[in-house]
This record gives sequence, C-alpha cells and structure tokens, in this order.
Amino acid sequence: MSTTRPHIPRITLSDGTTIPQLGFGTLRVQPDREQSATNAEITAQVVGLALEAGYRHIDTAQNYGNEQGVGQAIAASGIPRDELYITSKLGDHNHRPDDVLRSFEQTLERLGLDYLDLFLIHWPLPTQYDGDYASTWKAMTELVAQGRLRSAGVSNFQPAHLERIVAATGVAPTVNQFELHPYFTNEAARAASARLGIAIEAHSPLGHDGKPLEDATITRIASAHGKTTAQIILRWHLQRGHVVIPKSARPARMAENLAVFDFELTAEEIASIDALDRAASGRVGPDPDTYPGQPD
Repeated sequence: MSTTRPHIPRITLSDGTTIPQLGFGTLRVQPDREQSATNAEITAQVVGLALEAGYRHIDTAQNYGNEQGVGQAIAASGIPRDELYITSKLGDHNHRPDDVLRSFEQTLERLGLDYLDLFLIHWPLPTQYDGDYASTWKAMTELVAQGRLRSAGVSNFQPAHLERIVAATGVAPTVNQFELHPYFTNEAARAASARLGIAIEAHSPLGHDGKPLEDATITRIASAHGKTTAQIILRWHLQRGHVVIPKSARPARMAENLAVFDFELTAEEIASIDALDRAASGRVGPDPDTYPGQPD
C-alpha cells in the first residue's frame, strides 16, 4: 500500500474548528478474517488498515459497539493525536442528560482518548425525561463547555428537529450527518442545515444497496474521467461541499476512495448526477421520523 497520503481538505465549522472533508466510516466493516476473531479485533484490523492507507478522520458510534476496536487501532498506529479527527455518536438509550455525560465518559475510555473531536446525537429520539430531545442537545453543548469535546453535532435530524433544538437552546449543531447520495439528495435536510450554518456530512454516501454505483449516467461520467463510479460519487459529494465517510474493509478500495482529489467534475456532470434524485423513494436507511430502526 502506498505510504503517500493525499492532502484532504478541511471544512471550517461554525465553532471555528475544522473537520477533514473525507473520513472513514466503521459501521459493520467486515474484513477477510477468521470467524473466531472478536469484534474488537475485527474493527482494529480494518481501522488500522484505513489509518495505514492515509485516513485520519474516523467515524464510529456507541450504537455500533466497536469503539473499543477503533481505540485499539488508534493506539497501535502511533499517529499523534493532533493528526487524528475522531467522531462518535450518542447511543439510543443514553439520551437523558445524566446519561449523556456518563456514556460520553465511557466512549472516551473505550477509545482510549482524553478528548473527542466530534460527538453527535445519533437519532432525534424523545426521552421519558422531558418528551423531546432538546434537553439531550443542551447536555451535549455542556460537554463542549467542559473542554473534553471539541464540537457537538447531530445525526439524522430533519428540519423540524433542527429548528426545535435551536429554538430551545439558541445553539445550532456544528454538523448534521444524514443519509445523502445521488438517489436521495435529501434536499430539505440539506437546505435547513445550510440555513443554520451547519456542516453537512453524508452517511451512506454511495447508497446501501449499491444501485447508484451501477447507474448509467454515473458510469458514463466515470468512463470519461478514467475513474470508478464510487470515485465519481465521492467527488460529487466533495464538490457539493459535503463531508463524506465511505467505508470498506478492502485495502484496495480504501485507497481508491482516497484517490478523488486529482480531478474535477464539470458543472454539467454535477447537474446530471443531481438529477438522479428519487426523493423519498430513494431513501435506503431508516426514516428519522419513524425511527427506531437499524442504526446508520
């Protein structure tokens, strides 16, 4: 594997911190490894390969159950902490304000870190404590004030969810991570996030079902640039200003997903990919308005 790391642009968030625009997602990553390996060992192997490939932005979550393995990979890498950007997300059962702090401390312990770069509310779930998620968001902002969290954000928040927490606290998230790919451009969530100065981070950037990777329009554009369809989709995200976190357990694919900074799509090509949006029918993950479902 090449030891030359690409220069990955960084986006400045509303709190003045910066986030690498391309990162590595860790949901359900499965390497070619014997079945006897523990989940932590599996995660550590895959994340270690990603760090070796040049990724410095790693995205995990309490819901994924793999923070320990991510921490093992970080420790084994020997990479200075200030060169890494580590994100985790608040688990579904930790939304009471007291549980936010407790579980955050557990996340730091599992990751073996003194601070976290970004912590997100994973889903807009109301609590029995107060019947909404505004108190959860307030607790998240208090973590930043305490100094062990650099930036607080949300995941899978719809426009109404964003408006509610901002109205209740006066503080907008720095990041909103939600499903976004060529077949589901999620324009309402994009517009609401942009209006509030919230950076847009795309999960499932290639689409869970792989259909955008086989799309005729994207295939034609890929042929014109001598790139794969995955690289075209990632480049589309980057030029639209999204933070993007593709995942793969294969070293070759990890390297391929990083090789997206040596070409540009034309305005016409971006517009043709934009036109592939299928609105709500293109969604492949859970709908935040009807969640709980499978974590993303």
